[in-house]
Amino acid sequence: MRRRVTLLPGDLRRPRLGLADEQWELLANDIDSVVSVAAAVDFLRGYPSLRRTNVLGVLSLAELAMTGRPKPLHHISSIAVFNEIGIASMGEDDPVAHVDRLTAGYDKSKWAAEAALRRARDRGLKATFLRPGGIVGHTRTGAYNPHDINTGLFSAISRYRVAPKIDYSSSAPVDWVSRIATAVINEPSAWGQNYHLTGRPDTLTEMVRDQELGGLNVRVMPWDVWLKDFLERCETDPVPELEFMARVLRNPAGQKIVEASVSAPMATGERTEAFVARHKLPPPARYDAQARLKSYERMARDGLVVLPSRDDPPHLWFRETMRGKVGPVDAEPSTRCTLALTLSIASMYQLVQHRTIDVRGTVSCPSLHADPLTVDDGEIWVRPHEGVPHRHSLDHPLLRYRLALRDSDGNGWWLEGWKTARARFDYMKQARTLTVRVGREGEPASLAGTLKVPKKSYKREQIDGIRVNPKLSMREQRIAKLAWLTWFGSQLGQGLLEPTLRAGAEMLDLRPDAIDLDKDRYQAKLKKWEKDRKQLR
Repeated sequence: MRRRVTLLPGDLRRPRLGLADEQWELLANDIDSVVSVAAAVDFLRGYPSLRRTNVLGVLSLAELAMTGRPKPLHHISSIAVFNEIGIASMGEDDPVAHVDRLTAGYDKSKWAAEAALRRARDRGLKATFLRPGGIVGHTRTGAYNPHDINTGLFSAISRYRVAPKIDYSSSAPVDWVSRIATAVINEPSAWGQNYHLTGRPDTLTEMVRDQELGGLNVRVMPWDVWLKDFLERCETDPVPELEFMARVLRNPAGQKIVEASVSAPMATGERTEAFVARHKLPPPARYDAQARLKSYERMARDGLVVLPSRDDPPHLWFRETMRGKVGPVDAEPSTRCTLALTLSIASMYQLVQHRTIDVRGTVSCPSLHADPLTVDDGEIWVRPHEGVPHRHSLDHPLLRYRLALRDSDGNGWWLEGWKTARARFDYMKQARTLTVRVGREGEPASLAGTLKVPKKSYKREQIDGIRVNPKLSMREQRIAKLAWLTWFGSQLGQGLLEPTLRAGAEMLDLRPDAIDLDKDRYQAKLKKWEKDRKQLR
């Protein structure tokens, strides 16, 4: 890349970019196209302080494009040219806002640059307008701009659980915006047109549903009520990471920018969609909870949002009772043992990202202690090996239990258990059976056995007995139950079917070394999983 790229410092604020005449002429005769990306992005500055960079600088680039052999100019503009409150539509070829109804200097500077370039089009300049909306985090790396208004708005909604009434959110991830812009710049037949790089706009209903499915109860307020509430919270409970957003919203011009954004109609991009389809590029997709997950995690590390933790009141919980017998390792189990547990999750994010369930409760076993032992800390991993069987075994792990126990004398114990699946059709029995090993803290296992969930308690406790945070509305509680049952049912069903499907695939594969190769592949996957699990801890 360094061999192919030449860096030539310039200054948009100066005539001819501040370049010497020889450099200017060399560029004008040597380059094939001009891409105008640089801009002063500041929502609190007035138009006069932004004009030199955002308007005259663009005209310098247009001059460069028209000096010598004419060259195309690709201008990264902004959907902000429509930021007039009450504008009827935001199509690619629709009239932009009335400049006297734009309040922010940034919006006016983008409007003026487009107006000047439209005049230049009439005089022969091949100018392409690429208009992003909100440019949000990268879907794979999570990279984001911490001082972007969309970031601040999402952070405020996630932290305070209140949202302004938004008609549409025209935002797209930075990786999609840059890929489509690059494709347009490299396709001569696309030049000289307007393109909206706004993705697929979000509606308020969709955004609230994403929050609900994640276990975050969000109230919706009218814009003026939300603005007052947000600024009051910033005064009474200031958050350093949100100070930039508070600074924008304390400014009348900043307020108008955000108000215009949340009340704007849907930005449409028929030309962009047709270009994407014609060149088999990724279609515009909604920037939903799954797409923003990486950015959400980065924002949590940076303090912009707060992820639910195990110390918070549980989002959802239910009881699980198991009974059976344990005995010395490698001996016949003879002592009755009962697990009375409460399983809970802090949020759906915990399930989707880490596939873990928190555990509390008691373990009653005379071989351990006369009194019940208390679960100090416990966790269950759902499908911990992602379809990889135990080493040298046909058993596929469904659930892994790991409990830290404490008896009434203060002694520590540990319990590890596995629910596994085999290529058999007694699915319900496999889902209810837990094989356990128990030992003193810091020592190997001394007891082992098998416990089962009684048939009569399974539906009563783990389906009908599900409880949800009472602070949620009845609708949100129903959504939480449905989301849990759908997710856990799909994971359990997949885990129970995997052994049968794998056995069928092995029977159909007649290569002599097929099973050995399959085992090697699964063992490599298992080692990677164990390494990732240690890093998470």
